[in-house]
Amino acid sequence: MRIFVTGGAGFIGSALVRHLIENTSHEVLNFDKLTYAGTLSTVEPVANSNRYRFVQGDICDADAVGAAIAEFKPQIITHLAAESHVDRSIDGPGAFVQTNLVGTYNMLAEARSYWAALDGEARQAFRFHHISTDEVYGSLGDDGFFTENTPYDPRSPYSASKAGSDHLVSAWGHTYGLPVLITNCSNNYGPYHFPEKLIPLMIVKALAGADLPVYGKGDQVRDWLYVEDHVRALQVVFENGMPGRTYNVGGNNEKQNIEVVTTVCAILDRFMPRDDGKSYIEQITYVADRPGHDKRYAIDATRIKSELGWEPRETFETGIEKTVRWYLEHKNWWQPIVAERQADRRRGLAA
Repeated sequence: MRIFVTGGAGFIGSALVRHLIENTSHEVLNFDKLTYAGTLSTVEPVANSNRYRFVQGDICDADAVGAAIAEFKPQIITHLAAESHVDRSIDGPGAFVQTNLVGTYNMLAEARSYWAALDGEARQAFRFHHISTDEVYGSLGDDGFFTENTPYDPRSPYSASKAGSDHLVSAWGHTYGLPVLITNCSNNYGPYHFPEKLIPLMIVKALAGADLPVYGKGDQVRDWLYVEDHVRALQVVFENGMPGRTYNVGGNNEKQNIEVVTTVCAILDRFMPRDDGKSYIEQITYVADRPGHDKRYAIDATRIKSELGWEPRETFETGIEKTVRWYLEHKNWWQPIVAERQADRRRGLAA
């Protein structure tokens, strides 16, 4: 099939692009604006494939979206392009409203026009797959899990913008009959993760000998999903999911943030010991918490397992070791990004 991927130069999008080129016979169009968090170095391993092509474009530019769709003639649109960093959304919510809401509206409008003009089997086979986050559900207490029926309760500008985009996609399915799919995933990690996010940030700062800033007490809980497990789930959903259905994708790996940081430190102690023989754990410092920081996320992924047969292959222990080793072996990828884009600077204090 021909798969149109928005945001294919970002973290999850590029993992999907690499997976589809390396492990399927699908053709892929990567449509990406190349913002601060997008770089074509993430897709270099597959860039020379005759089944891959790239178009630089902005999902907020309806004409550019429409032209790219008309030229490529996709059977699947997988929509990953988004502003995604909670701290940045606290500092500048407008960009999140524009990209995540207006951009998603443009994608839906152009997809609907394209789909409406298709004939017969092509019209039946078309899917619009929107990739979203578990953060739309709000914050859990000590018990329970997010399911596909959990009411939305977003707490940050980022999660509110993603909740709004989810609702737009659902509405286009109900109102216009567009065959839509939605997936809501837990915290991803793995190779090519932009180094402002927790795990790569801790690796980068540890190796630099800098403080490792842990928000509050570090007792916030997240369910961690290895990115290559996630993109396998995305493929299963857009190939076999039921239109109009939402699927939650989780890793079954709940960890407190402080556990994540100490695990990263322990792995670095093994593979890149400090010159003074001390543990990287000594670099941990506790800093002012993020405003409105959600306490716990946890995904119930029963639906995607029972209906589509997907489940994660990586435990947190295997996935985090692969991730740390990758960053140690690919300093030439992340060091220029940190230097040029200030990826390691603290944001989201809402001063």
